[in-house]
Order: sequence, then structure tokens, then C-alpha cells
Amino acid sequence: MKKQRNVLDVRDVPQPANWLVLSMQHLFAMFGATILVPFLVGLDASVALMSSGLGTLAYLIITGGKIPAYLGSSFAFIAPITAVMTAEGPEAVMFGSFVAGLVYGIVSLLVMAFGTRWLRRVLPPVVVGPVIIVIGLGLASVAIEMAMYDQTVDPIVYEPTYALVALVTLAVTIIAAIFFKGFFALIPILIGIVGGYVFATIMGIIDFQPILDANWVGMPEQMLIPFVTYTPNVSLLALFVIVPVAFVTLAEHIGDQMVLSKVMDRNLLEKPGLHRSIMGDGVATIIASCIGGPPNTTYGENIGVLAITRIFSIFVVGGAAVLAILFGFSPKVSALIGTIPASVMGGVSILLFGVIASSGLRMMIENNIDFGEKRNLVISSVILVLGIGGAFINIGEHIEVPSMALATIVGIFLNLVLPGHELAYGDKPMFEETIQDQAS
Repeated sequence: MKKQRNVLDVRDVPQPANWLVLSMQHLFAMFGATILVPFLVGLDASVALMSSGLGTLAYLIITGGKIPAYLGSSFAFIAPITAVMTAEGPEAVMFGSFVAGLVYGIVSLLVMAFGTRWLRRVLPPVVVGPVIIVIGLGLASVAIEMAMYDQTVDPIVYEPTYALVALVTLAVTIIAAIFFKGFFALIPILIGIVGGYVFATIMGIIDFQPILDANWVGMPEQMLIPFVTYTPNVSLLALFVIVPVAFVTLAEHIGDQMVLSKVMDRNLLEKPGLHRSIMGDGVATIIASCIGGPPNTTYGENIGVLAITRIFSIFVVGGAAVLAILFGFSPKVSALIGTIPASVMGGVSILLFGVIASSGLRMMIENNIDFGEKRNLVISSVILVLGIGGAFINIGEHIEVPSMALATIVGIFLNLVLPGHELAYGDKPMFEETIQDQAS
């Protein structure tokens, strides 16, 4: 097979005339998903943009400028952040996110010291796949509620106009995902949001006055800085609810690094090393928690841009990060995001949350997990029912382990104690063999 030629390699600097356009491509690729997460959990979208940019720059530095990855808001944390936000507020959420970042750091040190064998044992496809399905389907009711109900009144009521806007948004998103080609095929979420916004404008449900009143430049109103604008809430609830999700996103992170290694035709898991990549992801999440943003993770959308353009320059990715930070300092951009109707986001979320669930199913299919084996059937069944069914455990009066965290913990435990551990990987082991294949 003929090796594809790279247009720009990792350390190549683009021509000034092209630099802005190339960076804008990555900004558009991550924009829709990155602002959707804070919208759903009640955080500031401008801060999320800033934290994604700052986190990406930190990641590029920590990985020695050798991995051109963009980091944005993680969907895996939506449900736990919502639960903690409702119960104890944003201060507890930031504490939980900070500790989740520390977990990444600890795992990074363990990977550096002991390799990946222990990760492979703790997070096989038969555990990670069902947990990802739980993450997607557990949010299904949120998407439907946003799509069909007027969120501006209390209690919320069914509104046919909002449902129509959601359906049109969903249709535009599906058309973009299926029929668009090239770069536009990578940003169906953003295209869906824009299309839904235009239709919502035609239907007369958007108030543009906040955009007209907002300044072009200014600090985000909801920026949270520990010990400056708030005192961190050392919350046991956040520890039990948010932190376990880090183990799920770790598996997603490693998968992204494998894909990127194949796209770039070099073993990034060895050089600069998986430990550096994980550490960069953890530091990005810690940075986000220190300014009020959601946890960050590497974005598959931006890896898709790299694969199509063959432009791997860290200066292009870094340029996108700088643009995201600048957008975060624009109240007018924040006001524009704030006028997006919940029904538009609901329409996009119907597809997006389903895609998350489907990606868990895809993981098990690609690894040929044999559900004729009782062990695999038991583990996946327990995870799915606990997670989707809403099981929880109360510890004392103020601590609750919610369904997704409980399902993850029980799944890991069952996988470790039940005999026949080799069956958890199907015929395509998750880490070691893939790494060895890339190195050879």
C-alpha cells in the first residue's frame, strides 16, 4: 500500500496566509460538542471554550509537541456533573473534576512505571463497552425533555413548536452526517446547531436582545477560580460520582491515541509515550476545574480532520486553542451561545447520545466479544441494568453513589473476580498486542 504523504508534519509551521483557516477548521470541528456539554450541565460555555484552549496548549507542551491532539469538553461526565450540580452546586463539581484530573496523573505515573498490562486487566472491552452504552442511554431522557418541552417555564410543559424545531435540527444533523463530504462531514453537530438555530429564528422563539446588549470583549461572568471567587467544596458525593468516570475516559483516551498513531503512521504510545499523553489529559482537566469548565478529553472529531487533511502541525492545533481562548473572552459570543434554544440542543442530542451508546456496542463488536460465554453475558447484563435502570447506593445521609458510577465499579469488580478473564477481550486484545503491532 502506498504511504500517504503528509502535507505538514508535526513541527512544520504553516504559511501565514493559511494558518488561520487551518486552525479554524479544528475550532469548528470541536465547537459544537464543546459548547453542548456546559449547556447541558449548567456551566458557562465561554469558560468551556477557554478551558479547552488552555488544556490543549498544556497538552501540547506536556507531550513535547509531538501529538497534535485537540482537547474539548467530555460527554462522559455529563450525567455525574448534573447529579452533583443539582445536589451540591458548581463548587463540588469543580472539586470532583480536579480529583478526576489527579487520577489521570496517578495512572500516568503507573503506566510509566509498570506499562499497560494492569490497565488492560482493569478495563477490558466487556466492561468499557457496556459502560459507554450506559453513558449514552442514561442521557436519553435528557435529550427528549429538551427537545419536546418548553424549558423557560416552571414546571416545564410540552410545546409543539419546540418539538418541531428539535426534529428539524435532528434532520439537518443527520443529512450533514450522511450526505456531506470532506471537512463538512466532520462537523455535523455544528451544522445541525446552525440549521436548527436558523429554523428557530424563523419560528420566532429567539430573543436577540442579549446579543445586541453584550460587549465584544470582557471576562466570562461565570468564571470560577478557587479561593478567589469561591471556596472549594470537598465533597464526598463528587468523589463517588465524578471520579470513577475517569477510568472510562481513560479507555477512550487510549483508543484515540491508537487511532492517531495509525493516522500518523508512528507509535505515539511509545514516543512521546502513553504516560505523557495521559498526564496531558489530566492536567487539562485540572486546568478546567480551576476556572469553572467541564473535564476535558481528546476529540475524535479533530483526529478526523487530521486524517483528511494530513496536516499534523502542532502550530495549527495550537492556533485553534488560541482562537478558543479568545472566543472565551467575548461576552457577545457567550450571549450568542446563550440564545440557542434548548430544543435545538435537544435535537442534536438525540443523535449524539445515541452515537455514544452505539460506540460502546461497536467496541464489543470490533473485539468480537463472545456473549455465548456466560461470564461476558453476566458482566455486560449487570452493568446495563444497573446503569440504565437507575440503581444507586446511599452511604450515610449525604453521599449517594449514582447508577453510572455504581455500574462501572460493579463491572470492574465482576471482571476481576470471575474466572476466565481472557474471555473479556474477544480476539482483539485492547492494549498490549496493538502497541506491539505498531512498534514492529
